[in-house]
Amino acid sequence: MTAEDVLSVLALLRRAEADIWIGGGWGIDALIGEQTRDHRDLDLMHSQDQEAAVMALLSEEGFAESLDRRPVRFVVTDAAGRDIDLHPLVFNEDGSAEQASPVAGHPFIYPTSCFVSGTIAGTTVPCLSAAQQVFFHQGYEPSDRDRHDMAQLRRVFGIATHF
Repeated sequence: MTAEDVLSVLALLRRAEADIWIGGGWGIDALIGEQTRDHRDLDLMHSQDQEAAVMALLSEEGFAESLDRRPVRFVVTDAAGRDIDLHPLVFNEDGSAEQASPVAGHPFIYPTSCFVSGTIAGTTVPCLSAAQQVFFHQGYEPSDRDRHDMAQLRRVFGIATHF
């Protein structure tokens, strides 16, 4: 997934006026303001009540569902092999959000402060905060990509990470 691919997907989803934020590796690179590694996919958080509109536009662009782990997440893939990992969020009145987790009754929490912006290829994009990224990189054995991403957050923001 290239920077141009990411910006193209974001432009497409803006047509639906979808509320979306970039997470994962691209989200970290957006916070840093530069691409620091190759990315195999694009992680997007989206408002669950806008899912039908998001899926309609992605389908028009040739994306089809390739993995269903709802209500936690699902993946769409196009003919070129580009993956978008979608994470449905349910928003609260105060602007915070929750995402279902694999453990029933223990959702992932998104405080209002985690919805920030960064840049990809000089374009401002919505993404998750550094603190939220660190929070989501806990509780599992990290990959080399995860270690790289956390090292970037430490380098740029001086933020403490657990690996």
